[in-house]
Amino acid sequence: MSNSVQSVDINSIFFSSRDGLRLHAKVHNPVQHSENLPVICLPGLSRNVRDFDRLALFLASHADEPRRVVAFDYRGRGLSEYDRDWQNYNVITEAEDVVAGLTAMGIEHGIFIGTSRGGLITMVLAGMRPSAIKGVVFNDIGPVIDGSGLMQIRAYLSRPAKPKSWAEAIETQKVLMGKSFTTFTDDDWAHEAECRYVNEDGVFKANYDPNLAKTMKALDAGARLPSAWPQFVGLSKVPLLAIRGKNSNILAARTLQQMSEVHPDMESLEIEGQGHPPALHSGNIPKKIAQFAAKIDIYH
Repeated sequence: MSNSVQSVDINSIFFSSRDGLRLHAKVHNPVQHSENLPVICLPGLSRNVRDFDRLALFLASHADEPRRVVAFDYRGRGLSEYDRDWQNYNVITEAEDVVAGLTAMGIEHGIFIGTSRGGLITMVLAGMRPSAIKGVVFNDIGPVIDGSGLMQIRAYLSRPAKPKSWAEAIETQKVLMGKSFTTFTDDDWAHEAECRYVNEDGVFKANYDPNLAKTMKALDAGARLPSAWPQFVGLSKVPLLAIRGKNSNILAARTLQQMSEVHPDMESLEIEGQGHPPALHSGNIPKKIAQFAAKIDIYH
């Protein structure tokens, strides 16, 4: 089952999953500067490649260390085909889809940037294809997830907003996120709305399969959530940068501290005035990521 028609970017590529879905990725700087490691961007649960557009432009056109940047739309998100079976919206299947995309593009390894769900997929990939991962940036995610944040995500997936204009879409995001993102500018809010919604013949809708909400229904707010410490330990010898929004309700400050104890060489960056997840194009984050990637290039 396909998602509704959207405009295709000149940097878009499409590839097939192992079960035949047509999946989408966006490639910046596809052929030049192959001596520098590519960056592979994996978005959050209901997000898409547009979250990375500004960061990708910065990294791909960097004056000193330009590199190829690839961002993936998981099945059921963005320009990727929807799955008829919503139970295939899981991190194992999505990790397999990423491997299929990397294989189709001839990418053997790179630096992975995982926002939220994307970080969990990166940990799966560390077990599935360890040689592919030369460095990792976790954006507001770790081996322990705060249950209150998950409940909030479940709530907005279950009751998606239906704005009637871009202005209303922006105001909707301010209502949903304003308390956690106190430093966002008008441009940040506009970008947030553009990443989250699509306008199809005057109808505004969230840019993912509504069936994605079914994957969250079994969550129990009072139950202890499983952790991913063994998977995180698997990255202990991989260069790692962990970014946390100071107002995050997904990655707790104590978890970030525990991560640094398990991975003593881990670099960390906490972002004032932002929650889950920080906008990777904002403040000094792009510069920090570029510096992190350049250090990995030296030892590659």
